[in-house]
Amino acid sequence: MKLHFDENKHNIEQLSATVVDAAYHIHCELGPGLLESVYEAVLAKALEQRGLRAERQKIVTFEYDGMVFDDGLRLDLLVNNQLIVELKSVEKLMPVHPKQLLTYLRLLHLPLGLLINFGAPTFKEGCKRVVDNHQDLSSSRLQINQ
Repeated sequence: MKLHFDENKHNIEQLSATVVDAAYHIHCELGPGLLESVYEAVLAKALEQRGLRAERQKIVTFEYDGMVFDDGLRLDLLVNNQLIVELKSVEKLMPVHPKQLLTYLRLLHLPLGLLINFGAPTFKEGCKRVVDNHQDLSSSRLQINQ
């Protein structure tokens, strides 16, 4: 299954704003310290209540060097088949975390992903946008563009 950004679907910026809003409210209400799987389940339900499709632990196929890998990637959340949401519940994000998401974006040909760490003291510290060299998305303050 190859995923591609489709402009006929939800606008990717609107989609990411909806996810960020839902995650912000969850962070405020539940606070840090729960297992990642709890935040994943709660966020998926919150997104579904907002009319979005959130697939948990989505296994996706990707191709590399002419080889197809059927179970090579497992995404925490795939929202509307457009937006990868990688969740963490750790005290501090490590440099590898955004790089992992960037690799997912490149392999799946998607422009934007969200890295959300529910373990951070504040939501602002724990929410990062990861963009894969798409000029129309590069103006945001919350991004990692490598």
